[in-house]
Amino acid sequence: MKKRFLRGAVTLLLALSLICADAAAPFGIVPNAEAATRAQINALKQEQSTLNSQKAKLQSELKSLQQSKSGALDQKANLDKQIAVIRSEIQNVEEQIAEYEELIEQTKQELKETEEKEQAQYELFCARVRSMEERGNISYWSVLFHSASFSELLSTADFIEEIMESDQRVIDELQELERQIAEKQEQLETALAEQNEAKDALTARNRELSEQVAAAQRLIDELSANEQEYQKLISEKEREAEAQQQEILRLSRELAAQEAAEAAERARRAAEAAAAAGNSAPTPPATSSGGTKGGYIWPCSSHYVTSPVGSRYTGIRGASTNHAGIDIGRVGYSTTTVAAKAGTVIVSGYNKYRGNYVVVSHGAGNTTTYQHLSKRSVSVGDKVAQGQAVGITGSTGVSSGAHLHFEIMENGVIINPLKYLTDYVKGW
Repeated sequence: MKKRFLRGAVTLLLALSLICADAAAPFGIVPNAEAATRAQINALKQEQSTLNSQKAKLQSELKSLQQSKSGALDQKANLDKQIAVIRSEIQNVEEQIAEYEELIEQTKQELKETEEKEQAQYELFCARVRSMEERGNISYWSVLFHSASFSELLSTADFIEEIMESDQRVIDELQELERQIAEKQEQLETALAEQNEAKDALTARNRELSEQVAAAQRLIDELSANEQEYQKLISEKEREAEAQQQEILRLSRELAAQEAAEAAERARRAAEAAAAAGNSAPTPPATSSGGTKGGYIWPCSSHYVTSPVGSRYTGIRGASTNHAGIDIGRVGYSTTTVAAKAGTVIVSGYNKYRGNYVVVSHGAGNTTTYQHLSKRSVSVGDKVAQGQAVGITGSTGVSSGAHLHFEIMENGVIINPLKYLTDYVKGW
C-alpha cells in the first residue's frame, strides 16, 4: 500500500516539473471558427465545380459550331455565354478569397488567445511548484509519512488520490489543448496555402476572361469585314428588332391591363368594406391613360453618346440601319446600369443581336430597354425603383465594344432619349 502511494506521489511531482519546463497549454477549450467558415467555402467550391462543368459544355458546343462552320452569331452567342460563366467564376473565387481571409483572421485570433492563456497557466504552475518547495509542509512526502495512526494514513491516502486524480485531469486537458494548438496552426497554414491557390486561380480566370472577350470581338470584326455577310446581318437584325418591339409592346399593354384589373378589384373590395361599415365609398385613385412622359434619369454614369436615334451609316456600303436607341460609350464591363424610371421588368434574357438585355414597363406602351449587358441583375416580374440596378454594361450580342444601347418607347412609339436626357456629350 505504501509503495503504491509513493509511486503516485513521484508521478505527480514529475508531471508538475514537466508542466513548468514545457510551458503547458491553458485550461479551457478555445472555440473553433473553422466549421462554419469551412462550410461556406465548401459551398462555394461546389458552385465552382458546377460552373466549370457549364463552361466545359459550352466549350464543347463551340467546337461543334466551328467544325460545322456555323454562323458567326451562333459562335458569338456561345462565347457570350462562356464569358458570363467566367464572370461568375471570378465572383465565386473572389468570395472564396474573402472567406479565407475571415477564416485566417479567426484562426490567428484563436491562436493568440490560446497562447496568452498558456503563458498565464505556465506562470501559475511555476508559482505553485515554487511555493511547495519553499514551504515544504504541503508536499506529498510529508503528508504520507507524518500520519499518526493507521486510520489517519487511510484517510490521507484517500485525500492524496483525490488530489492526484484532479491533477491528472488537468494534465489530460493540457495535453488536449496542446494538440488543439498544433491543429489550429496546421489549419492556419492550410488556409493560407488554399487562399494563395485561389488568388492564382483568380489571376487565371481574369486572363481567360480577357482572351474570351478578345475572341468574341474578333468574330464581330471578321463579320463586319465581310460586306455581303454584314448586309445580311443588318437586315436580319432589323427584322428581328421589329418583331421583338411588337412583342415588348404586347407585354407592356398586357401588364398594364392586368394591373388595372387588380386595381379595380382592390377598389371594389374597399367599396364593399366601406358600405358594410356604413361609410361612404372612398374615392378611387386616378389612373394613367398611357404613362407620364418625361421623368427619366440617365441609365448609367456616362453621358457620352456615341450614336443617336435614327438612320446611321454602319461603315459598310449599302448597310445603313435605323438605330432605335442611343449608344452610350465610355463604359466598360463593370459599369452599373440602372432603371431610368420606376416600373416592372417584362423582359430579362439573351438574344443573339441584343445580347443580355432588360426591358422595364412603365405603363401601357411605355418601356425602357437596356442592351448588350454583361450581366442582368433582375428577373421578369421584378418591381424596380428609379435608379435601381438592372445590370452591368458589356458587349454581348452584335456589339463592337463595351457600351449601353438604351431605348425609350412611349405609347408604342420609339422616342429619342435625348429629348429628355439633354445633358449629354456628343460623340458622333
